[in-house]
Amino acid sequence: QVRLVESGGGLVQAGGSLRVSCVVFGRTISANAMGWFRQTPGKEREFVAAISWNGGSTVFADSVKGRFTISRDNGKNTVTLQMNSLKPEDTAVYHCAAGRFVLSPRDDAYDYWGQGTQVTVSS
Repeated sequence: QVRLVESGGGLVQAGGSLRVSCVVFGRTISANAMGWFRQTPGKEREFVAAISWNGGSTVFADSVKGRFTISRDNGKNTVTLQMNSLKPEDTAVYHCAAGRFVLSPRDDAYDYWGQGTQVTVSS
């Protein structure tokens, strides 16, 4: 019943920007920390960013600090990841996840996952 739907992925040149969004259906996210993870074939799922239930706190992976921004709109049940200065290393499937009260970089802290949206950054 709970469904997370990502959108906004695509192909972009290195140095460009892209915004991916996630809409949650079936439950409100007002009490949930929300996170973004990315997955590349053959690699472990990697934490990207997370935001607390009220948007007051955020955390980013070192690899994306200063380039990515995470935000949320609880009224619209959405979370957004703004990606700037993209690098080829950012190429991955980006997954949205709904967590618990406290934000965390651990994937086991998240209960619901979206299907992912592909982000490809060309050289």
